Amino acid sequence: MFYDIALYVSLAIFGIGMIYKISNWFRRSIGINPSNITTSKRVSAAVKGILGTVFSGKIFILIKVFFVDVILQIKILREDFLRWLMHMLIYGGFMLLLLMHALDSIITEALFSEYASTLNPFMFLRDLFGFMVTVGIGIAVYRRIVMKVPRLKTNPMDSYAIIILAIIMLSGIFLEATKITSHTRYQEMVEDYADTDDEEELRTLESFWVQNFDIVSPTVKGPFEEEILAEGAEMHDMSCAACHSRPGWAFSGYVVAKITKPISLGLDRANIPTLLWYLHFLACFVGMAYLPFSKMFHIFASPVSLLVNAVMEKEKSDPANIATRQVMELDACTHCGTCSRRCSVAVAFYKTGNMTILPSEKMVFLKDYVSDKDLDEEALRTIQEGAYLCTNCDRCTVVCPVGINLRDLWVNVKEEMIQKNRPVPLVLSQLSFYRGIERQYLDSREYSKPLDGSRKAIAAKCELINRPEKIIPLTPINKEFKNKAEISPQATTFTYCYSCENCSTVCPVVENYENPQEVLGLLPHQIMRSLGLGLSDLALGSNMLWDCVTCYQCQEHCPQGVKVTDILYELKNMAIKEASL
Repeated sequence: MFYDIALYVSLAIFGIGMIYKISNWFRRSIGINPSNITTSKRVSAAVKGILGTVFSGKIFILIKVFFVDVILQIKILREDFLRWLMHMLIYGGFMLLLLMHALDSIITEALFSEYASTLNPFMFLRDLFGFMVTVGIGIAVYRRIVMKVPRLKTNPMDSYAIIILAIIMLSGIFLEATKITSHTRYQEMVEDYADTDDEEELRTLESFWVQNFDIVSPTVKGPFEEEILAEGAEMHDMSCAACHSRPGWAFSGYVVAKITKPISLGLDRANIPTLLWYLHFLACFVGMAYLPFSKMFHIFASPVSLLVNAVMEKEKSDPANIATRQVMELDACTHCGTCSRRCSVAVAFYKTGNMTILPSEKMVFLKDYVSDKDLDEEALRTIQEGAYLCTNCDRCTVVCPVGINLRDLWVNVKEEMIQKNRPVPLVLSQLSFYRGIERQYLDSREYSKPLDGSRKAIAAKCELINRPEKIIPLTPINKEFKNKAEISPQATTFTYCYSCENCSTVCPVVENYENPQEVLGLLPHQIMRSLGLGLSDLALGSNMLWDCVTCYQCQEHCPQGVKVTDILYELKNMAIKEASL
């Protein structure tokens, strides 16, 4: 009765949790999405997309990805054999145990009419699958504690998952071991299934089980005569052989049974098998109920991520499906750290200590951010810094073993923070370029807000921006200004410029206007010359400085090796610094 109640409660919590988590994919959003994309539209778009994919040539892509990346996990194998082995052992062993053992009354009994948990090959396979999971857990602990894989961080969710699986596996092994040697369990079996009440016959059967099945009897001791064992074998064949194989086939439990055999009578009297049984099934039920709310939910979300990303294209897919996919990808993350090991700016973590610089840790924080949890100012600051330091090099996306499009996630989070007026020196970061190339996907009314804010921030200090219509006399040559501009090796290269205009010719911002000088003030080569002349008003006052999208075209095409884009960065920093004085 207690078992049934616990089972139904855990199944109910599991079902509610699954519905809640999957519904979040359609209710929540990452970044700024069009306001007309409602939950109902996202559900409708998902159904339409699934049907459109299944009844098209893309179904073959899904089949290939399912076998290659979901079942065989080839992406992980290419990265790290030990980690691949760990995943295959845990994932494969756990799923096989779930289907064959935990759901035996539903699946195994339906497939095999003579199924019994104590009969081979089922007994051996159960131990084999459990052993696989146990070895996988051992590898996981070894990688995190002994190997100390670089940038692989262990958070509470990782620990909970390992602990729950370890309790399930170890309690199962020890339960099996105590049941092998338990005289109480043997007596219960005899009462239920023995075909005789004759005490002498029962004694020969017990002798046979002590000799061959390793039960420990308080009354029957060996060695035994061959005649008694023969009679016991006959009784065994009549009553027990149909559902009991030799315990040695349950190799993991059998080894533990041999080790604990000297104290097995004490364990039996203390009713330890019953306690282990409660511990084992409660751990299973707690794990099942907790699964949708834990890291282990990626068992379901990761395959979905791999399949979805294999057939979706940003330019062709419905924006509603893209919004749904991005929320789903947060649940698909396994926190494996592969992206962090490939991150081009991960070294900044060692300097600042901000863990959200690492992509895998950024995913952990983003789950809280997207779920609208109350984050304090420090938490928001760390998320913001982690997102803005990203250079969008796309390395994390390429190596992600579950196919998450991490680059798009970072871009969307950055844009959301910008539009929510989170303070950010946007024009000083590499993000200005990536906002430029994403401009077609952004609201045109929101795109210019950060640049306008930057101009306002320095308007009081730089009159050429504040009052562009007024003719203002230029200041004399400012030698101190030239010295300030030489604060980095890159910035000093402005002295090499001889105004060939190559930088201005290749600039996409300049190309965008029919009369660029009227809109931008100075062009890139003219800024280099004004810097060389020490004319701070001109160098800091040009709109070109703020409209630059940092594409590095000017720098790449300069025949003199002038670091034009880097110099513009320095000038922006100087302008912001002067505006804040």
